[in-house]
Amino acid sequence: MNGDAYSHGLWEASAPAAPVTGPLQEQDLRVDIAVIGAGFTGLSTALHAAEGGASVAVLEAQQVGFGGSGRNVGLVNAGMWVMPDALPQELGEAYGTRLRKCLGDAPSLVFALVDRHGMDCQAVPRGTLHCAVGQQGLRDITERHRQWLAHGAPVELLDARAVAAATGTTAYTGGLLDRRAGTIQPLAYARGLAHAAVKAGAKLYTHSCVTEVRDEASHWALRTAHGSVQARWVFVATDAYTGALWPQLQEEQIRLPYFNMATAPLSDAQRARILPGLQGVWDTPDVLSSFRYDRQGRLVFGSVGALRGAGMGIHRNWGRRALNKLFPELASTPFEYEWYGQIGMTSNALPRLHELGRQVFSFSGYNGRGIAPGTAFGRELAGLALGQRRVEDLPLPVTPSVTARFKGLREMGYEAGAQLVHATQARL
Repeated sequence: MNGDAYSHGLWEASAPAAPVTGPLQEQDLRVDIAVIGAGFTGLSTALHAAEGGASVAVLEAQQVGFGGSGRNVGLVNAGMWVMPDALPQELGEAYGTRLRKCLGDAPSLVFALVDRHGMDCQAVPRGTLHCAVGQQGLRDITERHRQWLAHGAPVELLDARAVAAATGTTAYTGGLLDRRAGTIQPLAYARGLAHAAVKAGAKLYTHSCVTEVRDEASHWALRTAHGSVQARWVFVATDAYTGALWPQLQEEQIRLPYFNMATAPLSDAQRARILPGLQGVWDTPDVLSSFRYDRQGRLVFGSVGALRGAGMGIHRNWGRRALNKLFPELASTPFEYEWYGQIGMTSNALPRLHELGRQVFSFSGYNGRGIAPGTAFGRELAGLALGQRRVEDLPLPVTPSVTARFKGLREMGYEAGAQLVHATQARL
Protein backbone atom coordinates (compact mmCIF):
# COMPACT_ATOMS: atom_id res chain seq x y z
CA MET A 1 0.00 0.00 0.00
CA ASN A 2 1.39 3.35 -1.04
CA GLY A 3 4.22 1.36 -2.62
CA ASP A 4 5.65 0.17 0.72
CA ALA A 5 6.11 -3.60 0.82
CA TYR A 6 6.59 -3.49 4.59
CA SER A 7 3.31 -1.70 5.41
CA HIS A 8 0.68 -4.33 4.64
CA GLY A 9 2.54 -7.26 3.10
CA LEU A 10 0.48 -10.38 2.47
CA TRP A 11 -2.79 -8.65 3.30
CA GLU A 12 -2.37 -6.10 0.51
CA ALA A 13 -1.35 -8.85 -1.90
CA SER A 14 -4.39 -11.03 -1.18
CA ALA A 15 -7.26 -8.65 -0.31
CA PRO A 16 -10.08 -7.93 -2.77
CA ALA A 17 -10.17 -4.38 -4.04
CA ALA A 18 -11.61 -1.59 -1.94
CA PRO A 19 -14.47 0.52 -3.29
CA VAL A 20 -13.42 3.01 -5.93
CA THR A 21 -12.97 6.27 -4.04
CA GLY A 22 -11.16 9.55 -4.29
CA PRO A 23 -10.58 12.78 -2.40
CA LEU A 24 -13.44 14.92 -1.20
CA GLN A 25 -13.98 17.66 -3.82
CA GLU A 26 -17.34 19.02 -2.72
CA GLN A 27 -17.72 22.18 -0.66
CA ASP A 28 -20.01 22.18 2.39
CA LEU A 29 -21.27 18.64 1.97
CA ARG A 30 -24.03 18.31 4.57
CA VAL A 31 -24.39 15.06 6.53
CA ASP A 32 -25.62 13.91 9.89
CA ILE A 33 -22.32 12.23 10.80
CA ALA A 34 -18.72 12.78 9.79
CA VAL A 35 -16.42 9.84 10.54
CA ILE A 36 -12.66 10.42 10.51
CA GLY A 37 -10.76 7.25 9.72
CA ALA A 38 -11.64 4.25 7.53
CA GLY A 39 -10.62 1.40 9.81
CA PHE A 40 -12.75 -1.07 11.73
CA THR A 41 -14.29 1.45 14.13
CA GLY A 42 -14.94 4.16 11.56
CA LEU A 43 -16.36 1.85 8.90
CA SER A 44 -18.52 -0.04 11.39
CA THR A 45 -19.88 3.31 12.59
CA ALA A 46 -20.60 4.36 9.01
CA LEU A 47 -22.25 1.06 8.10
CA HIS A 48 -24.54 0.89 11.14
CA ALA A 49 -25.42 4.59 10.97
CA ALA A 50 -26.22 4.45 7.25
CA GLU A 51 -28.34 1.34 7.74
CA GLY A 52 -30.18 3.26 10.46
CA GLY A 53 -31.06 6.04 8.03
CA ALA A 54 -28.38 8.63 8.82
CA SER A 55 -26.34 10.44 6.18
CA VAL A 56 -22.64 9.71 6.69
CA ALA A 57 -19.34 10.93 5.24
CA VAL A 58 -16.14 8.99 6.00
CA LEU A 59 -12.93 11.00 5.62
CA GLU A 60 -9.76 8.91 5.39
CA ALA A 61 -6.33 10.53 5.14
CA GLN A 62 -4.82 7.60 3.23
CA GLN A 63 -6.67 4.48 2.06
CA VAL A 64 -9.22 2.09 3.53
CA GLY A 65 -7.54 0.04 6.26
CA PHE A 66 -4.28 1.99 6.03
CA GLY A 67 -3.63 2.06 9.80
CA GLY A 68 -3.67 -0.79 12.27
CA SER A 69 -6.77 -2.28 10.64
CA GLY A 70 -4.79 -3.44 7.61
CA ARG A 71 -1.54 -4.43 9.30
CA ASN A 72 -2.48 -6.70 12.22
CA VAL A 73 -2.38 -10.45 12.77
CA GLY A 74 -6.08 -10.96 12.09
CA LEU A 75 -7.15 -12.56 15.39
CA VAL A 76 -10.82 -11.90 16.15
CA ASN A 77 -10.66 -12.12 19.93
CA ALA A 78 -13.23 -11.88 22.69
CA GLY A 79 -11.90 -9.70 25.50
CA MET A 80 -8.79 -7.64 26.20
CA TRP A 81 -5.54 -8.34 28.02
CA VAL A 82 -7.23 -7.42 31.30
CA MET A 83 -8.80 -10.35 33.12
CA PRO A 84 -12.61 -10.46 32.80
CA ASP A 85 -13.19 -10.02 36.55
CA ALA A 86 -10.85 -7.03 36.62
CA LEU A 87 -13.11 -4.97 34.35
CA PRO A 88 -15.65 -4.05 37.08
CA GLN A 89 -12.75 -3.33 39.44
CA GLU A 90 -11.23 -0.94 36.89
CA LEU A 91 -14.40 0.68 35.54
CA GLY A 92 -17.04 0.14 38.21
CA GLU A 93 -19.70 -2.55 38.25
CA ALA A 94 -22.02 -1.07 35.61
CA TYR A 95 -19.42 -0.24 32.97
CA GLY A 96 -17.23 -3.25 33.72
CA THR A 97 -20.10 -5.69 33.34
CA ARG A 98 -21.33 -3.94 30.18
CA LEU A 99 -17.85 -3.90 28.61
CA ARG A 100 -17.27 -7.56 29.45
CA LYS A 101 -20.48 -8.55 27.69
CA CYS A 102 -19.75 -6.26 24.73
CA LEU A 103 -16.27 -7.74 24.27
CA GLY A 104 -17.49 -11.30 24.71
CA ASP A 105 -20.18 -10.86 22.06
CA ALA A 106 -18.02 -8.83 19.64
CA PRO A 107 -16.59 -11.74 17.57
CA SER A 108 -20.10 -12.97 16.78
CA LEU A 109 -20.92 -9.47 15.48
CA VAL A 110 -17.89 -9.56 13.18
CA PHE A 111 -18.73 -12.97 11.74
CA ALA A 112 -22.42 -12.06 11.40
CA LEU A 113 -21.50 -8.94 9.40
CA VAL A 114 -19.20 -11.01 7.19
CA ASP A 115 -22.00 -13.47 6.48
CA ARG A 116 -24.75 -10.87 6.01
CA HIS A 117 -22.76 -8.78 3.55
CA GLY A 118 -20.96 -11.65 1.81
CA MET A 119 -17.49 -10.29 2.58
CA ASP A 120 -14.61 -12.17 0.98
CA CYS A 121 -12.21 -11.86 3.92
CA GLN A 122 -11.12 -15.41 4.80
CA ALA A 123 -13.19 -15.52 8.00
CA VAL A 124 -12.55 -18.70 10.02
CA PRO A 125 -14.71 -18.72 13.20
CA ARG A 126 -13.05 -21.77 14.71
CA GLY A 127 -11.69 -20.20 17.87
CA THR A 128 -8.30 -19.05 19.09
CA LEU A 129 -5.70 -20.66 21.33
CA HIS A 130 -3.97 -18.64 24.05
CA CYS A 131 -0.93 -20.81 24.68
CA ALA A 132 1.01 -20.91 27.94
CA VAL A 133 4.77 -20.65 28.12
CA GLY A 134 6.12 -22.07 31.39
CA GLN A 135 4.33 -22.40 34.70
CA GLN A 136 3.54 -18.70 35.02
CA GLY A 137 1.84 -18.75 31.65
CA LEU A 138 -0.13 -21.81 32.69
CA ARG A 139 -1.31 -20.08 35.85
CA ASP A 140 -2.41 -17.09 33.77
CA ILE A 141 -4.54 -19.01 31.30
CA THR A 142 -5.95 -21.23 34.08
CA GLU A 143 -7.24 -18.16 35.87
CA ARG A 144 -8.62 -16.68 32.63
CA HIS A 145 -10.41 -19.93 31.98
CA ARG A 146 -11.93 -19.93 35.46
CA GLN A 147 -13.17 -16.36 35.12
CA TRP A 148 -14.59 -16.65 31.61
CA LEU A 149 -16.24 -19.96 32.43
CA ALA A 150 -17.96 -18.35 35.41
CA HIS A 151 -19.49 -15.86 32.97
CA GLY A 152 -20.78 -18.56 30.65
CA ALA A 153 -18.14 -18.26 27.92
CA PRO A 154 -17.49 -21.36 25.73
CA VAL A 155 -13.85 -21.73 26.74
CA GLU A 156 -11.84 -24.90 27.31
CA LEU A 157 -8.57 -25.39 29.21
CA LEU A 158 -6.17 -27.70 27.37
CA ASP A 159 -3.30 -29.55 29.00
CA ALA A 160 0.13 -29.82 27.40
CA ARG A 161 -0.75 -32.94 25.44
CA ALA A 162 -4.00 -31.48 24.09
CA VAL A 163 -2.41 -28.19 23.09
CA ALA A 164 0.40 -30.08 21.35
CA ALA A 165 -2.21 -31.94 19.29
CA ALA A 166 -3.98 -28.66 18.51
CA THR A 167 -0.86 -26.72 17.50
CA GLY A 168 1.63 -29.31 16.26
CA THR A 169 4.34 -28.30 18.75
CA THR A 170 5.31 -29.45 22.26
CA ALA A 171 6.50 -25.96 23.24
CA TYR A 172 3.52 -25.10 25.44
CA THR A 173 2.50 -26.08 28.94
CA GLY A 174 -1.19 -25.62 28.19
CA GLY A 175 -3.68 -23.58 26.22
CA LEU A 176 -7.01 -21.77 26.48
CA LEU A 177 -9.35 -22.49 23.58
CA ASP A 178 -11.94 -19.73 23.08
CA ARG A 179 -14.63 -20.93 20.69
CA ARG A 180 -16.15 -17.44 20.34
CA ALA A 181 -13.10 -16.21 18.46
CA GLY A 182 -11.39 -16.90 15.14
CA THR A 183 -9.26 -15.42 12.38
CA ILE A 184 -9.85 -13.07 9.47
CA GLN A 185 -7.92 -11.36 6.69
CA PRO A 186 -7.99 -7.93 8.35
CA LEU A 187 -7.46 -5.67 5.33
CA ALA A 188 -10.03 -7.66 3.36
CA TYR A 189 -12.46 -7.27 6.27
CA ALA A 190 -11.89 -3.50 6.37
CA ARG A 191 -12.52 -3.32 2.63
CA GLY A 192 -15.60 -5.49 3.07
CA LEU A 193 -16.95 -3.07 5.68
CA ALA A 194 -16.23 -0.21 3.26
CA HIS A 195 -18.18 -1.87 0.45
CA ALA A 196 -21.10 -2.56 2.82
CA ALA A 197 -21.10 1.01 4.16
CA VAL A 198 -21.09 2.50 0.65
CA LYS A 199 -23.89 0.16 -0.42
CA ALA A 200 -25.89 1.30 2.63
CA GLY A 201 -25.53 4.91 1.48
CA ALA A 202 -22.43 6.21 3.26
CA LYS A 203 -20.07 8.47 1.31
CA LEU A 204 -16.42 7.42 1.52
CA TYR A 205 -13.53 9.71 0.66
CA THR A 206 -9.88 8.62 0.68
CA HIS A 207 -6.77 10.80 0.54
CA SER A 208 -8.89 13.34 2.41
CA CYS A 209 -6.96 14.35 5.50
CA VAL A 210 -9.02 16.59 7.79
CA THR A 211 -6.99 19.75 8.37
CA GLU A 212 -9.47 21.84 10.34
CA VAL A 213 -12.51 21.25 12.54
CA ARG A 214 -14.64 24.19 13.73
CA ASP A 215 -17.69 24.32 15.97
CA GLU A 216 -20.29 26.43 14.16
CA ALA A 217 -22.88 26.06 16.97
CA SER A 218 -25.48 24.31 14.82
CA HIS A 219 -22.97 21.95 13.23
CA TRP A 220 -19.29 21.10 12.88
CA ALA A 221 -17.32 22.30 9.86
CA LEU A 222 -14.55 19.96 8.69
CA ARG A 223 -12.09 20.99 6.01
CA THR A 224 -9.79 18.93 3.78
CA ALA A 225 -7.37 20.06 1.09
CA HIS A 226 -10.08 20.22 -1.60
CA GLY A 227 -13.44 20.13 0.14
CA SER A 228 -15.45 20.58 3.31
CA VAL A 229 -18.19 18.85 5.28
CA GLN A 230 -20.87 20.07 7.66
CA ALA A 231 -21.98 17.50 10.26
CA ARG A 232 -23.98 17.37 13.48
CA TRP A 233 -21.85 14.54 14.87
CA VAL A 234 -18.14 13.84 14.48
CA PHE A 235 -16.56 10.51 15.37
CA VAL A 236 -12.75 10.25 15.43
CA ALA A 237 -11.64 6.69 14.63
CA THR A 238 -7.90 6.97 14.03
CA ASP A 239 -6.43 5.24 17.13
CA ALA A 240 -2.61 4.92 16.96
CA TYR A 241 -2.54 6.76 13.61
CA THR A 242 -4.17 9.96 14.86
CA GLY A 243 -2.79 13.17 13.36
CA ALA A 244 -2.28 16.70 14.64
CA LEU A 245 -5.89 17.79 15.19
CA TRP A 246 -6.29 15.74 18.36
CA PRO A 247 -2.76 15.25 19.69
CA GLN A 248 -4.11 14.09 23.05
CA LEU A 249 -5.20 10.80 21.46
CA GLN A 250 -1.60 10.13 20.48
CA GLU A 251 -0.06 11.45 23.67
CA GLU A 252 -1.96 9.04 25.93
CA GLN A 253 -0.90 5.98 23.97
CA ILE A 254 2.43 4.18 23.90
CA ARG A 255 2.91 2.96 20.35
CA LEU A 256 4.13 -0.62 20.25
CA PRO A 257 5.35 -1.98 16.91
CA TYR A 258 4.26 -5.45 15.83
CA PHE A 259 5.50 -7.33 12.77
CA ASN A 260 4.35 -10.32 10.79
CA MET A 261 6.04 -12.68 8.36
CA ALA A 262 4.22 -15.13 6.11
CA THR A 263 5.71 -18.39 4.89
CA ALA A 264 5.26 -19.97 1.53
CA PRO A 265 2.14 -22.19 1.48
CA LEU A 266 2.61 -25.37 3.50
CA SER A 267 1.91 -28.81 2.09
CA ASP A 268 -1.32 -30.65 2.87
CA ALA A 269 0.63 -33.06 5.07
CA GLN A 270 2.21 -30.19 7.02
CA ARG A 271 -1.14 -28.48 7.50
CA ALA A 272 -2.63 -31.71 8.81
CA ARG A 273 -0.04 -31.70 11.62
CA ILE A 274 0.34 -27.96 12.30
CA LEU A 275 -2.81 -26.18 13.49
CA PRO A 276 -5.17 -28.81 12.07
CA GLY A 277 -8.16 -26.98 13.61
CA LEU A 278 -7.21 -23.66 11.91
CA GLN A 279 -7.30 -21.65 15.15
CA GLY A 280 -5.29 -18.50 15.61
CA VAL A 281 -2.56 -18.70 18.27
CA TRP A 282 -0.83 -16.23 20.56
CA ASP A 283 1.20 -16.88 23.69
CA THR A 284 1.76 -15.51 27.19
CA PRO A 285 5.25 -13.83 27.31
CA ASP A 286 5.45 -10.03 27.43
CA VAL A 287 7.24 -10.08 24.08
CA LEU A 288 4.56 -12.34 22.72
CA SER A 289 4.32 -14.10 19.40
CA SER A 290 1.43 -15.31 17.28
CA PHE A 291 0.69 -17.51 14.30
CA ARG A 292 -2.25 -18.50 12.09
CA TYR A 293 -2.97 -19.61 8.55
CA ASP A 294 -4.19 -17.64 5.59
CA ARG A 295 -6.45 -19.15 2.91
CA GLN A 296 -3.52 -20.44 0.85
CA GLY A 297 -2.00 -22.30 3.79
CA ARG A 298 0.71 -19.76 4.57
CA LEU A 299 1.68 -19.62 8.21
CA VAL A 300 1.56 -15.99 9.33
CA PHE A 301 4.04 -15.64 12.17
CA GLY A 302 4.51 -12.45 14.21
CA SER A 303 5.84 -10.75 17.32
CA VAL A 304 6.63 -7.40 18.90
CA GLY A 305 9.09 -5.30 16.92
CA ALA A 306 9.54 -2.98 13.94
CA LEU A 307 10.98 -4.05 10.59
CA ARG A 308 13.28 -1.06 10.21
CA GLY A 309 16.90 -0.22 10.92
CA ALA A 310 18.70 -2.80 13.00
CA GLY A 311 15.38 -4.47 13.78
CA MET A 312 15.00 -5.65 10.20
CA GLY A 313 17.73 -8.24 10.39
CA ILE A 314 17.25 -9.07 14.08
CA HIS A 315 13.54 -9.85 13.80
CA ARG A 316 13.92 -11.65 10.49
CA ASN A 317 16.61 -13.93 11.94
CA TRP A 318 14.58 -14.48 15.10
CA GLY A 319 11.56 -15.46 13.05
CA ARG A 320 13.60 -18.07 11.23
CA ARG A 321 15.03 -19.51 14.47
CA ALA A 322 11.71 -19.37 16.30
CA LEU A 323 9.77 -21.06 13.54
CA ASN A 324 12.40 -23.81 13.30
CA LYS A 325 12.24 -24.39 17.03
CA LEU A 326 8.47 -24.67 17.04
CA PHE A 327 8.21 -26.70 13.84
CA PRO A 328 11.54 -28.28 12.80
CA GLU A 329 9.93 -29.68 9.65
CA LEU A 330 9.57 -26.09 8.35
CA ALA A 331 13.32 -25.41 8.49
CA SER A 332 13.54 -25.03 4.72
CA THR A 333 10.23 -23.17 4.29
CA PRO A 334 10.91 -19.57 3.25
CA PHE A 335 9.15 -16.41 4.36
CA GLU A 336 7.52 -14.69 1.38
CA TYR A 337 6.06 -11.56 3.01
CA GLU A 338 7.05 -9.21 5.85
CA TRP A 339 5.20 -6.19 7.26
CA TYR A 340 4.53 -4.28 10.47
CA GLY A 341 2.33 -1.67 12.12
CA GLN A 342 1.71 0.19 15.37
CA ILE A 343 -0.42 -0.85 18.36
CA GLY A 344 -1.77 1.89 20.64
CA MET A 345 -1.22 0.84 24.27
CA THR A 346 -2.87 2.52 27.27
CA SER A 347 -1.81 2.61 30.90
CA ASN A 348 -4.55 0.19 32.04
CA ALA A 349 -4.57 -1.93 28.87
CA LEU A 350 -8.14 -0.84 28.11
CA PRO A 351 -9.57 1.33 25.34
CA ARG A 352 -10.74 4.85 26.08
CA LEU A 353 -13.84 6.85 25.23
CA HIS A 354 -13.25 10.59 24.95
CA GLU A 355 -15.63 13.47 24.34
CA LEU A 356 -13.53 15.82 22.21
CA GLY A 357 -16.23 18.45 21.83
CA ARG A 358 -19.98 18.87 21.55
CA GLN A 359 -21.16 15.63 19.89
CA VAL A 360 -17.58 14.72 19.04
CA PHE A 361 -16.45 11.33 20.38
CA SER A 362 -13.57 8.94 19.96
CA PHE A 363 -12.80 5.36 20.93
CA SER A 364 -9.07 4.65 20.94
CA GLY A 365 -6.36 2.59 22.59
CA TYR A 366 -7.28 -0.93 21.53
CA ASN A 367 -4.04 -2.44 22.86
CA GLY A 368 -3.75 -4.81 19.90
CA ARG A 369 -7.36 -6.01 20.13
CA GLY A 370 -9.05 -3.81 17.57
CA ILE A 371 -10.97 -6.08 15.19
CA ALA A 372 -13.90 -7.23 17.30
CA PRO A 373 -14.03 -4.34 19.83
CA GLY A 374 -13.64 -1.75 17.07
CA THR A 375 -16.53 -3.28 15.16
CA ALA A 376 -18.71 -3.36 18.29
CA PHE A 377 -17.78 0.16 19.39
CA GLY A 378 -18.59 1.48 15.92
CA ARG A 379 -22.07 0.06 16.24
CA GLU A 380 -22.38 1.77 19.62
CA LEU A 381 -21.34 5.16 18.20
CA ALA A 382 -23.87 4.80 15.41
CA GLY A 383 -26.55 4.07 17.98
CA LEU A 384 -25.58 7.20 19.88
CA ALA A 385 -25.99 9.42 16.81
CA LEU A 386 -29.24 7.68 15.84
CA GLY A 387 -30.73 8.40 19.27
CA GLN A 388 -30.90 4.71 20.13
CA ARG A 389 -28.66 5.04 23.20
CA ARG A 390 -27.28 7.68 25.53
CA VAL A 391 -23.65 8.46 26.21
CA GLU A 392 -23.97 6.78 29.58
CA ASP A 393 -25.20 3.60 27.83
CA LEU A 394 -21.92 3.13 25.94
CA PRO A 395 -19.59 0.30 27.01
CA LEU A 396 -16.98 2.70 28.42
CA PRO A 397 -17.28 5.84 30.54
CA VAL A 398 -16.21 9.17 29.10
CA THR A 399 -12.80 10.02 30.53
CA PRO A 400 -10.30 12.85 30.01
CA SER A 401 -7.11 12.22 28.08
CA VAL A 402 -4.03 11.74 30.24
CA THR A 403 -0.60 12.08 28.66
CA ALA A 404 1.51 8.95 29.02
CA ARG A 405 4.63 9.59 31.10
CA PHE A 406 7.94 9.40 29.27
CA LYS A 407 6.11 8.43 26.11
CA GLY A 408 9.01 8.81 23.68
CA LEU A 409 11.51 7.04 25.88
CA ARG A 410 9.13 4.16 26.55
CA GLU A 411 8.40 3.71 22.84
CA MET A 412 12.10 3.59 22.06
CA GLY A 413 12.58 1.22 25.00
CA TYR A 414 9.93 -1.21 23.78
CA GLU A 415 11.36 -1.27 20.28
CA ALA A 416 14.92 -1.75 21.55
CA GLY A 417 13.77 -4.29 24.15
CA ALA A 418 12.07 -6.42 21.50
CA GLN A 419 15.27 -6.33 19.48
CA LEU A 420 17.30 -7.46 22.51
CA VAL A 421 14.92 -10.33 23.27
CA HIS A 422 14.88 -11.47 19.66
CA ALA A 423 18.64 -11.14 19.27
CA THR A 424 19.30 -13.43 22.24
CA GLN A 425 16.43 -15.91 22.18
CA ALA A 426 14.74 -18.22 19.77
CA ARG A 427 11.25 -18.16 21.24
CA LEU A 428 10.78 -20.06 24.46
